[in-house]
Amino acid sequence: MAMMVAVLMSACASLPPQADRVATQALARQADTRLGNTYAAAERQHADSTAMHLLPDGVDALLARIALAEAADHSLDLQYYIWHDDLTGRHLAHALLRAADRGVRVRLLLDDLGTNADDQVLLALASHPNISVRLFNPVANRRFKRISALVDFGRIDRRMHNKALIADNQAAILGGRNIGDEYFGASSEVAFGDLDILMHGVVVPQVSTAFDAFWNADSAYPIERLMGRAAAADALAGYRAKLDAFVAAERASPYVTQVGQRLAQFLDEGGVDFAWGKATVLYDDPAKISRAPEDTQGHLLPQLQALHVAPTRQMLVVSPYFIPGDAGVAWLRGLSERGVQVTVLTNSLAATDVSAVHAGYQRYRKDLLAAGIHLYELKPAASDDGKAHKKSLLGSSKASLHAKTYVFDRGSIFVGSMNLDPRSVMLNTEIGVYCESPMLAGEVVDSLLPQLDRIAWRLALRNDEQGREHIVWIDSEPGGAITERDEPEVSALRRIGIWFLSILPIESEL
Repeated sequence: MAMMVAVLMSACASLPPQADRVATQALARQADTRLGNTYAAAERQHADSTAMHLLPDGVDALLARIALAEAADHSLDLQYYIWHDDLTGRHLAHALLRAADRGVRVRLLLDDLGTNADDQVLLALASHPNISVRLFNPVANRRFKRISALVDFGRIDRRMHNKALIADNQAAILGGRNIGDEYFGASSEVAFGDLDILMHGVVVPQVSTAFDAFWNADSAYPIERLMGRAAAADALAGYRAKLDAFVAAERASPYVTQVGQRLAQFLDEGGVDFAWGKATVLYDDPAKISRAPEDTQGHLLPQLQALHVAPTRQMLVVSPYFIPGDAGVAWLRGLSERGVQVTVLTNSLAATDVSAVHAGYQRYRKDLLAAGIHLYELKPAASDDGKAHKKSLLGSSKASLHAKTYVFDRGSIFVGSMNLDPRSVMLNTEIGVYCESPMLAGEVVDSLLPQLDRIAWRLALRNDEQGREHIVWIDSEPGGAITERDEPEVSALRRIGIWFLSILPIESEL
């Protein structure tokens, strides 16, 4: 008992003071960098515009990040909710170390709870003279993190869900991907369907401004301050040796070989097809996590609404975690009544990686269908080639949707980290970019809509023999449509579990 009391008392530790923490800002864009030289001619021709390139393919998304890390001459700023210690996570960490070794200033901002990284590894990285590491809204007690998180749940519940990478203030990547094998087609267990956007031009300083706001926020703590000490003198050398050995051992693997072969094109303006247009970065105020959820000051969604995006013909919603709430259903119903064809793609119960979110979503399905919304749920065996499973280079893997993308009238598109659920809208912080580009919007619509009936179940309302209305899942097979009365490809036990979750008052947390 005495030991348990001691642990609980220790878990109640408070965060260290921030009064003397040094604020830093993004370095100014310089024309004499490799990225500056690469993009200079095109940017002179499009002085007030942004170059934008979508990254739907996981391998391309990884090598774009590595390419920017390899090309950076002055600065790299990275902000992520999750960074796994796996194949892709280690290769990106290795790229950051190489950049720091050649004099690049690296700032790495991670969400403490999402990443759950090894503090000793972060300390080792931060001991490099050119690398700084901060954790956002961290757990105070580093030894008993789980207990401390429970004790301080009201604060720890609010997370930084942002994903961003900026190189030399010249190029940036925003989107839905965290850092981990499942996001880049390198996992044999799950393959997240996701979307990022690579940009250069006038929008990039906006991304840097957003990063600086989070980096210098009161909730961003240097890892050394949290730990109360610096790394041991040999910590960086030890970590570097492990990374070097891992990268060397994986050099001949199929995945790493393919990434290496395709890397060069992302350093060449002619190797990537960019669309030019107006882009606006939208992001939550980092102080959002300290305010009441109902206080919408500085929230991303009102910023998007302030742009007066009003589709008149077509709207496509891609959100893996989709809980529209009564207000969201009413908004979508209003669009449908005005003649807008609204199509929603989200995860099925069989494909989702967060069952509780599905429990919150399912209560709105009938209302959405009754409102005329075209509702689709991704199959867990979805693939672009129609085979039984989505293939990564490491083998078969279950497909799961992770992209957060909204397309308006084939004329504009939002790409970012924000799901349409209460957690993204009210609790966590998010970032994204609104792009006025018919080329990008058309690219998403044309690549997705024609294959929806193959990769996803289409939901519809039907009446049974007693006249009772219920949902059916329609699978458009080559030999004819198959209609199912229950959630496809899941057990009765799991359906019961979801029903139980759906009656709990937890929607505001989802």
